[in-house]
Order: sequence, then structure tokens, then C-alpha cells
Amino acid sequence: MQKYKSHMERISEEEKLGLNENQLRIIYAKYLKRDADGNVVESPLDMFKRIAKEIAESDALYKSEEVVKKTEEEFLDMLTKLEFIPGGRTMANAGTPVKNLANCFVIPVKDSMEGIFQAVKEAALIQKRGGGVGYCFSTLRPSGSWVSGCSGIASGPLSFMKVFDVMCSTIMQGNRRGAQMATFHVSHPDIEYFITAKDDLTQLTNFNISVMLDDKFMEAVESDGDYELIDPHTRQVVRAVKAKELFDKIAYHAWKTGEPGVLFIDTANRYNKIKHIGLFKATNPCAEIWLLDYEVCNLGSINLDKMISHINGKAEINWEKLRETTRKAIHFLDNVIDAGEYPTQDITRMAKKTRRIGLGILGFADILYQLGLSYSSEEGRMIASEVMRVIDEEGWIMSEFLAMERGAFPGWKGSEFEKEGRRVRNCAITAIAPTGTLSMVGDTSGGCEPNFALAYIKNSHSIKEQFTYVNKHFERVAKERGFYSEDLMKKIAEQGTLDGIEEVPEDVKEVFKVSFNISAEEHILMQAAFQKYVTNAVSKTINFSSEATIEDVKKGYMLGWKTGCKGCTVY
Repeated sequence: MQKYKSHMERISEEEKLGLNENQLRIIYAKYLKRDADGNVVESPLDMFKRIAKEIAESDALYKSEEVVKKTEEEFLDMLTKLEFIPGGRTMANAGTPVKNLANCFVIPVKDSMEGIFQAVKEAALIQKRGGGVGYCFSTLRPSGSWVSGCSGIASGPLSFMKVFDVMCSTIMQGNRRGAQMATFHVSHPDIEYFITAKDDLTQLTNFNISVMLDDKFMEAVESDGDYELIDPHTRQVVRAVKAKELFDKIAYHAWKTGEPGVLFIDTANRYNKIKHIGLFKATNPCAEIWLLDYEVCNLGSINLDKMISHINGKAEINWEKLRETTRKAIHFLDNVIDAGEYPTQDITRMAKKTRRIGLGILGFADILYQLGLSYSSEEGRMIASEVMRVIDEEGWIMSEFLAMERGAFPGWKGSEFEKEGRRVRNCAITAIAPTGTLSMVGDTSGGCEPNFALAYIKNSHSIKEQFTYVNKHFERVAKERGFYSEDLMKKIAEQGTLDGIEEVPEDVKEVFKVSFNISAEEHILMQAAFQKYVTNAVSKTINFSSEATIEDVKKGYMLGWKTGCKGCTVY
């Protein structure tokens, strides 16, 4: 803590960019460059200059030095105003010797001892550079299968997941541990072992786990039909199960522990524009990016809280500013692909072949507060769809422009884009990530989630101190409406919500809802409203009340499937 204070005393107010204390602490702990002894050696302004310069330099592959300088200035302006915030790996690593600028990777796990441990090695190389990794483990033969050449039987996918978990535990990534996603197709004979894999909360602690449900399974659940389990090695049917009973088990364990999540694999692949290269079977750790084997994606988010104009005292979305920021953000993220270095040749090849990027948002809940709309409302969902429609529309226009300048992504030939007669720079452009820490940098709400509390205390393990957050929009309204007091803020911080607090008017309570004031159905409908215009996927938590039943979880999953979500995670 003393090092933080000493560093901040040495830099000017201009270099602090007007950031508040909480923003400065997060940036200091997570993203400022350090020397060999671990001492911070730059200011927030230096950090953004470092990032803007490094990412703009990719323009030199296509443009003059003068254009590169202009791009650098545009990127710096966007970054210092916090209108766009890159993913964490780009924030921390751009312009440093650590050239991993991507957040998301998928590594194939091949059904052989050599293939499994090759995947462990490749994942270790990614994680030591700060990347998160997804794997599909239902590629491995079931437990009890005969293994030729070693006179033995297979121990099954779950036993090898533990190897990946131990590997991840040993690799510290700067100030954070590794992040991993294990996906598993519902048709695998070991599916019941996977569903129960995290009942023991001391096991697989470095994994999120999700079951991939196909349309055939969901239809069998609806019709109370049978569903075949198939050995991925022999391709033979092992047995048939009642789909509804298996669905009940998935829902029960999600209700019990929060895992497994569910992923709707056929929905994801319906929108896969590069099926000629491969089909999806795994996601990044937070499931907002479906990736092919060895594919990679870098992320960034538009800060919607900065896209609001106040006209005659009324808040309105500045649509032209949103379009302009989208264009610059797509340019930025496409440049990240060329600026980054990748841990293996296979990953490098796929990064350049598909040029997948994930532009998302943060601050959505806070713009609803400013617009006076409830997150639960139909009007709120309409704003969600319209915001993403504009970002999607403008993003593809920019991707087409970059393709004219620099060429379509190398995997374009044979893609759905070629069939449609569209030359684009990127195979996919949008994804909504959780943006937990980055939303603190932006001093706004995370991703497309509601705020989980209007005031709360956060413990930072990085600098050994507590942060107190009070939502700035609620504080402003409280002062304008005359019910603000320090005691009231303290009371709200203790419970997080406005429930039962008589000092707050009912119309204010309706607007300033938090996660647990919103029904599971409303969470899912909001996710679906965003997904309509997102080319990758949406990371969103579906909050259930403590009184929720297993039947409620099942209904939530079915609603998610029917409304076009690509996955659901319950809490």
C-alpha cells in the first residue's frame, strides 16, 4: 500500500487523467508496467500511450508513417477518455516484452497419451502468458475402454482433466491464476461423471465446466424421448438414456453448486460462418467466445457510460458517438492480431487465418440508470438490442472497409461470407465479456450485467486493501432528490440493495434494481436481446433466488435454448 501511495505522489494530476482513487488503485495493481524488481514505472497516461503506440504500429504494414501517427492519436484519445477499454492482456502487455495480447484460446485434446500431454504443454505456454484456455474433453474415449498398445483400459476424460487442473494451479499469471473451461458433449458415455465432477468443491478448482447440449437432446427432453450415448472413439452407440432424466441431473447439480453450465452447441454452429474450416466444440473460460481448435481471440469493450449525452437535463444515447467509437474499436482490435505474438505455430496460423475479434460493451446497467429505465423492463431489452444492432452494423461496415484496404481474412474463401458476396476482414467481430476488473477501470457496471450492488466493499489481494464502491448515478439521484446521507450509503453498502429502505422513493427503487431484484426469466430475456446482434456469444450470469427450485433452473435452460442464447450459467 505504501508503494502505491509513493508512486501516486510522484506523478502529476495530468498523468492521472482525472481518475478517481478506486480506478487508480486497480490500474496500479493490474496494468501499469513494472521493472525487473516489480516496481511500477509508469503513470496511467504512460500506460495508454504505450498501448496506443504499439497497436497503431500495425498500420505500418499497410499505411504510411503519417497515417500510423494519426491512428496512434485516435487510439490514445479513445483510451484516455475511457470510451473503449481493451482486454486485460492487451492492457497489461502491449508495448512490453510480453507480447501475448489475446485473452482467449482453445486447445484440442486428442485421444492419445501423446495428444493429451501435448495439449497440457500448449496450455501451459498460454497460461504463463496470461491467457485463458478452453478444451473439449468429450473427444477422449470413455473410462473402461480398451487401449491398444498398452494392454490396459482407459481411465477416462475426468482423470485427465485433473492433470490440466494441477498444471494450472502451478502457474501464476502475474496477479491472477489461470482460467480454464472444460466442455463435454451430452452424448458422451461418461456424461454423468462430468455432471457431478465439481460436487466436491476442492476438485477441479481451476475449471469452469459446461455441458454441450444439442438440439436433438433438447427436443428429446421436450418429448420425453430417449437419447443415445455414443463412444467418440468407436462412433458406436453405447446405450440410450431418458433425455429428461439426464436433463434433470444437469439442472440438479447446477442448482446445487452452480455448475455445470450449459452450452447450446447447435445454436453456436448455426451462426458459425467458417464451417469449412471447422465446427465449434469448445469456448473460452467465460463462454463468450466459441473457438475452433487452436483459434484465438482478443477482446475489448465500448464503455456505454461514455456514450450518453445530456440535452436539456435529459440523458440520451449519443448514437453517432457510438458508431464512431465502434469503427475505431474494430480497427484497434484488428490491429491487435498483427501486434501480438502467439505461443505456438498452430495458434499463430489460426489467429491470422480467421482474424476473430470480440468487441463488446460495459456500462450497460449504468446507462439504463441514466435513462431512467429498469433492467427488468421491455424498454430496457429494446435498448439492449438497439445498442448491439448499431455496434454490429457499424462493426461489419468497418470490417468490410478494412478488407478493402488490407484484404479479407485468409480463411474467407469457402466461408459463408464468400457465398453471400461479402468481403470482410474478420470472421466474427462482437462478443460480450464479463469485464469485471475492466469495469472498475471504467468506473461503471460490468459487461451487460445488472449491477450486483449499489454500494459494496471489495477486497484487493493485490495491494492488500479494501475498496468501497458507491454507484455514482444512484448517488447523484439521491442528492438531486434530497434523500442522500452518509448513513444511508452505509446502510446500502451493508446489504447492497434498496430493499426495505424507506428513505428511497419507490420510482427510484424501480430503476435502481440490482441482480437479485431481477427474475431469472428477465435475466435470460436480456441475454437473448443482446445475443440477437452478437456474432460470437454473450457471457451472462442468470441469478436465481435462494428459494429457486430445480424446476426453475430447467425452465431457465429451456427458455435460453428457445430464445437463441448460446449458453446459460446459473448462480
